[in-house]
Amino acid sequence: MAARWGLRGKSVVALLLACVLALVPAVLLGWKAMEDIRTHFGLAYAKNFTLLNQQKILAPVIRELSLSRRLAESVVTQDWLLEEGNSERRTRFFREAEGYRGDLGEYSYFVIVDASRHYYFNDSTAPLSNAPRYTLSADDPQDSWYFATMRSDAPYNINVNYDAKLRATKVWFNVQVIAGNRKVGLAGGGLDLTNFLDQFISRREPGVTAMIVDADGAIQAHPDKQLIAYSSGAGTGGGAQHKVFDLLGSDDERRGLRGVMDDAQAHPGEVRTFWATLGGKRQLLATAYIPELRWHVLSAVDLHAAQVLDSRWIWPLVGTLVGLLAILLLGFAYTVELLVLKPLRGLRQSAKAIAAGNYDSPLPKARGDEIGELSVAFSSMAEQVRRHTEDLEDKVRQRTQALELANREMAAAQKKIGDSIDYASLIQRAILPDRQLQASLGAHHFVLWKPRDVVGGDFYIYREGTADSLMGVVDCAGHGVPGALMTMLALAAIDHAIDSVQSHDPASILRETDQVIRGMLSQEQVTQALATNMDAGFVRIDHERRLLHFAGAKISLFASNGEEVREYKGGRRAIGDKRQGEYENVELALEPGWTFYLCTDGFLDQAGGEHGFGFGNSRFAALLREHSRLPLAEQARVFAATLADYQGERPQRDDITILSFRFE
Repeated sequence: MAARWGLRGKSVVALLLACVLALVPAVLLGWKAMEDIRTHFGLAYAKNFTLLNQQKILAPVIRELSLSRRLAESVVTQDWLLEEGNSERRTRFFREAEGYRGDLGEYSYFVIVDASRHYYFNDSTAPLSNAPRYTLSADDPQDSWYFATMRSDAPYNINVNYDAKLRATKVWFNVQVIAGNRKVGLAGGGLDLTNFLDQFISRREPGVTAMIVDADGAIQAHPDKQLIAYSSGAGTGGGAQHKVFDLLGSDDERRGLRGVMDDAQAHPGEVRTFWATLGGKRQLLATAYIPELRWHVLSAVDLHAAQVLDSRWIWPLVGTLVGLLAILLLGFAYTVELLVLKPLRGLRQSAKAIAAGNYDSPLPKARGDEIGELSVAFSSMAEQVRRHTEDLEDKVRQRTQALELANREMAAAQKKIGDSIDYASLIQRAILPDRQLQASLGAHHFVLWKPRDVVGGDFYIYREGTADSLMGVVDCAGHGVPGALMTMLALAAIDHAIDSVQSHDPASILRETDQVIRGMLSQEQVTQALATNMDAGFVRIDHERRLLHFAGAKISLFASNGEEVREYKGGRRAIGDKRQGEYENVELALEPGWTFYLCTDGFLDQAGGEHGFGFGNSRFAALLREHSRLPLAEQARVFAATLADYQGERPQRDDITILSFRFE
């Protein structure tokens, strides 16, 4: 009997074949080998490049140094510096110096007489001049290089410097002129820095940075001229901030490079290498020392950017590897398609048919592996699903009928509640004194009344007397239906208080209303969880004496004439509070041009703006100052629009009521 191959066995064999033939290990090993080769050739490349630059530097610099030393050691030069005023010696010196410049067209020379500090200079850019170009001064920082050179025990130095008086940047060769045992001046020549750098870095290799540094690390030549330590060769310290050590990434690397430079200085002609981080990249540094110049030639090589290896052979190899990998992937994909995916697609089609309600859909043919077993189990599952589906459909029909009945009952109850709330809103509207206010004040008042729900806990009152009138706003605790019921209770208490005090005195009405509310809602009847207090503010207008009396319970009276905003605060405790409050009248004169506002906290506390803060008293005062002179009907529209714009998409927090009036 043929051996039975299961799906697991076939998948394992296919995956094992792919892993055995995979090229990933070979690629990793090849990459590691290539990096080792790159490093090996990179070391040789860096050493050869550094030695080549060393020879490129030696030729022009040794030539210029030799000419400068010949000029300084010439008897003609020494005789003239001993007697600067001797015209015959002066003529002989310039004739001999011009002989040097005649042989080398780009050669420039200078001489400094220590006795007079006169500086003579000639180059190929201008006709011969035997007159001093300028006189050096010990007080001039730009001349410090000269005095440092004269104090030095070294017979010469090579200095990269910009001479501001000559307006020339050169590699200067400063050689002491010694007559007998006496230093009588300096003589030497200069190489144009631009030409020198062009010759030094003329072979601009990608990924390679060539530079020259002195024994202290001061940079004498670099592709970036801003990094050159000018005047450092003369010992003035002017270029101390431009040292090669400052380009490295850590103190350990700086100490390591210092040691490598010392080793190269101890073995002239040999190249020493060092790994360091330069410019944020790990690079190979190679240095060689030139004892004649006391300079280090240094090369920084980025092995990944420099042309260390010929990469032309890499691409055919990469193409071959990619092709082989593609063939392996195609073979593996075909195997998986034939052995796994095709049978599974048959099961998926059967599953879709069963999901659509077709439980008689044919299943894939039986086969002797796990997919065949899966087909049998799938068939059994389909039968179970069919039976459970039928049971569920029966239960769903029963539950649906029950839900429909409950929804109809709920809709009927909701309609009754909605009708009741609409009726309550009609009743609440009926108790508001809109007609009385319109008849008495007309265009000299406006009311902004916006319950949070259909009905609310805010309302306003108006009572007309023989020589005065009473108006006010009340904010009962709660919203919606509970708040609306509290307004009915509060209105009854206020009416009783007005009848009891027999006047429109605001403070007396507040005190009496507080007593009535406390009597209606005793502590035994109301639990602590229920809020039964209310804020109120009443104003009495004495028309004959042109006076206004105000008293409030946690509600303020605002007044504005368009330039000033005043707030008259009410008592600190609400009516019906746990502790009884004290209410006193505030007497004001009815001055022309002033508009008054009674406002519940719903307007001031409404959240809005960018951060969701409340509207606030400051913003409300600015609104009054800007619009209080407008007609009151227009003010009502402005207030409503301003609040809606500030509120934005946020919900209304509380009931809102503003009662405004003006007496001309």
